[in-house]
Amino acid sequence: MRPAVAPITAGDVLQLVRDREARSRADVARLTGLSRTAVAARVDALVGARLVSETESPGIGVGRPPKRLAFEAGAGLVLAAAIGRSWAQFTVCDLAGRVLAAEELEQEVGQGPDDVLPRAVDRLRSLLLSVGRDPAEVLGIGVSIPGTVDPVAGTSLNSAIMRGWDGVPIAPYFAELSAAPVVIENDTNVIALAELDDHLARYQDALIVKASTGLGAGIVAGGVLQHGARGAAGDIGHVKYRGARDIPCRCGEVGCLEAVAGGWALVRDLVANGREVAHVRDVVTLALEGDVVARRAIRGSGQAIGEVLAAAVTLLDPAVIVVGGDMAPAYDLLVAGLRETLYRDATTIAARDLDVLAASHGADSGSRGTAILALRRVLSPRAVDDRLGLGIARPRMPQ
Repeated sequence: MRPAVAPITAGDVLQLVRDREARSRADVARLTGLSRTAVAARVDALVGARLVSETESPGIGVGRPPKRLAFEAGAGLVLAAAIGRSWAQFTVCDLAGRVLAAEELEQEVGQGPDDVLPRAVDRLRSLLLSVGRDPAEVLGIGVSIPGTVDPVAGTSLNSAIMRGWDGVPIAPYFAELSAAPVVIENDTNVIALAELDDHLARYQDALIVKASTGLGAGIVAGGVLQHGARGAAGDIGHVKYRGARDIPCRCGEVGCLEAVAGGWALVRDLVANGREVAHVRDVVTLALEGDVVARRAIRGSGQAIGEVLAAAVTLLDPAVIVVGGDMAPAYDLLVAGLRETLYRDATTIAARDLDVLAASHGADSGSRGTAILALRRVLSPRAVDDRLGLGIARPRMPQ
């Protein structure tokens, strides 16, 4: 029995227009095989929702030129809240991901959701007002947080960094701002999303490493972000590491990689060496200014991370490692240490052509990826069809 084929919907047509594969109704018909009447119904629905515009195009030769289809990025907004341990980034974006307003905010370490999330709502509301936009225009809200998340339930499952967040539903905090859907993701995985049009456009298999207060990895295999059976894929910070021995980790265990290589551990060690630092960003600043102890600490962190990544590289065989996070401004120091142990310990074939690159968007990777998270949700063909009231059952492939 041949598998059922899903019908081509208005949402699918919008995707073709967004990707600039279809620039006219004739293009839609050619690419989809739809009749003129079916194309008209779908395009008219998108034009009516202001998601697509249709304008006269310059004519050449004889006959009336076809009207040109274009995606209308101003038809709505998405909001992004990239929340970390000690700071957060908030953005308002149009439907093309262009940033209309943005703000960064320092926050006290260890605060729970009842403190952090209402503040996030306030900042996003303020940003909307600053650009003269109405919350009714918001189509989706992206939220990224450290630790393991359940994107279906919209909850944080486990985080050694954010105490008191486990099992807390995130969406209800944003309900007073907007009725738009709220989608959540891990803070390292959104860095991977930020690379979709950059490094991941070239590499289909990648490890995305966030070296910050904590350590994490995003796994991309065959162009698909991997979450694992319980959503816990990539938690390299709490892999047991021989160099940590019996050193306590903030997760309550001992011997974790983070206990010697995480940003919080570097701060601990530099304070013990008489340096006045409160955050790993301070350590990076000292290192870039030439402080020998800080430089040694960041290189040593890279060496430890490289040892653990060597096993991951041997197992997964990625084409590239992309490095982001608060340590990334000291990229040369960090990656010098990482390369030293990674290439030493990984199998020759897995490491032979492996590239190591800096995250494309630097400190903005988290906020950019969180906005993309929301955009992928609200502009998916199914979501567009639901918004238009044209939801069509898409048959499942047989198991």
